[in-house]
Amino acid sequence: MAETLISPGVLARENDSSFITQQPVTVGAAIIGPTVLGPVEVPTVVTSYSQFQNTFGTTFTSASGVYTYFTSIAAYNYFANGGESLLVARVVSGSYTSAVTAVSGSNTSGSIVFETLSKGVIMNNSGSETGGALISGSSDNVRLQILNSNTSSGTFDLLVRQGDDTATTFTVLETWTGLTLDPFSPNYVAKVIGDQSFNYASSGTSYYLEITGSFPVNSKYIRVRSVVNATPNYLDNSGVAKAAYTSSIPVNSSSSFTGATGDIKGGAKYYNTIDSSNTQGLEGSNYTNMINLLSNQDDYRFNVLLTPGLFNSLHTSQATSIISNTQNRGDSIYVLDLVPYNSQVGTVTGQAASRNSSYATSYWPWLQVLDPDSGQQVWVPASTLIGGVYAFNDSVSEPWFAPAGINRGGLGNVIRAERKLAQSDRDTLYSGKVNPIATFPGTGVVVYGQKTLQQKASALDRVNVRRLLIALKSYISQVANNLVFEQNTIATRNSFLAQVNPYLESVQQRQGLYAFKVVMDDSNNTPDVIDRNQMVGQIYIQPTKTAEFIYLDFNLTPTGATFPA
Repeated sequence: MAETLISPGVLARENDSSFITQQPVTVGAAIIGPTVLGPVEVPTVVTSYSQFQNTFGTTFTSASGVYTYFTSIAAYNYFANGGESLLVARVVSGSYTSAVTAVSGSNTSGSIVFETLSKGVIMNNSGSETGGALISGSSDNVRLQILNSNTSSGTFDLLVRQGDDTATTFTVLETWTGLTLDPFSPNYVAKVIGDQSFNYASSGTSYYLEITGSFPVNSKYIRVRSVVNATPNYLDNSGVAKAAYTSSIPVNSSSSFTGATGDIKGGAKYYNTIDSSNTQGLEGSNYTNMINLLSNQDDYRFNVLLTPGLFNSLHTSQATSIISNTQNRGDSIYVLDLVPYNSQVGTVTGQAASRNSSYATSYWPWLQVLDPDSGQQVWVPASTLIGGVYAFNDSVSEPWFAPAGINRGGLGNVIRAERKLAQSDRDTLYSGKVNPIATFPGTGVVVYGQKTLQQKASALDRVNVRRLLIALKSYISQVANNLVFEQNTIATRNSFLAQVNPYLESVQQRQGLYAFKVVMDDSNNTPDVIDRNQMVGQIYIQPTKTAEFIYLDFNLTPTGATFPA
């Protein structure tokens, strides 16, 4: 259809503005802390609490008590309140290794060595069987079962069984069928189950996971450590098994895992008893590697970071590093616990005064909750539950709404706060940049503040504005990433505007902005700028503010007075 008029007439043109704006990549919270089991110092994404339980465990026994780490309680509350994804970085004290087992062929020599993804002695399940059950087997560890071994085809099946099942009643966690030892086969055991492993590494100020092995791990529980007796081209040209290889095919049998190291530190302190040198059996320095690793914005995406068990007053160095990393990333906010249990208001505000960042926020006091896994009433620092508050806020509204108040800041699962804060306490805390957790009759325990730890008064001294900027920068940066190495022309700049303007309009419609303006044209992309291979965009925004201080004037008038219109 012609788009211009050459001779007099009428041209009806269409401008389709109904394209659905691409939404930003969604990311959730991240948590650094100890867990019962799971990969050590390998950040792992889970998308439900049941997946968290299967991967990282729940309760454990230490001395004479049953305990749960803050990490587990935080994960439960996060998912229970609408959280969609959680990046979990497990930290430990001491050396932790995987449990291993070997399966053999009829020649009795090992053919394949497997190891558990989870590290720690909890993965060991050796021992003689009593009534078909391993004495040391538990629901936390696993064992293997080889079935349907076939030397004619060179194939076998493998079951991953729960460690506390019996020889007559299997609890099967995973099933792998038609496996081979032939590296040229698509069913090669290392290729199907996977053989890659990850270890924390650093080089100068670069922190990363070093990968060994060739194939991604598809199992949730095990990986292939090595294939001892491979059988390349198992069948000859006539389709007959080569005699030299048949004795390598694993025979039907069960296999237990042993050899793992790493256990809970003796004399560990939990809940409200933790101190500067013992926080759930760890020291602050045990967090350092994962603090460093999560500074890598390209590999790890999240918008809220939690470290329940670290405190500004006890673990100053770690808190400083996390805040610095969070500011450098610019795409998340850090929920910082300030003080251990049984601290005073003056101590809390004193700790808050030592920090100055809009990328960090703090809440107080501690809270008592019912641990969903152990059934015990336990004390936890506020950050353990704040991830759930943010998740609920985002699920019922938007990140730029305040995660506070009766509508979005309620803590219905809290039994009680460490202290019932009077109005004067809340005033002192809020003027000191600490978000009070208040207790109201008939309402319960409520987050009643949303300040960041920024000292200077500005829009960014509020959590909702900081999170608005995080959301906007995240999406607009994703759009801009697609323009890198594109031609620096009007068409490219218009492509940027065509995506960013509709998105900002949608944010405005969803009460995130009063107004905005995006400039990316010849005014800020002059020939000199273009010659430096730069493209410049300027985004002006007026963020919406929350009504935190509401004044209601009740005016008494004499009888017969008229009210003003």
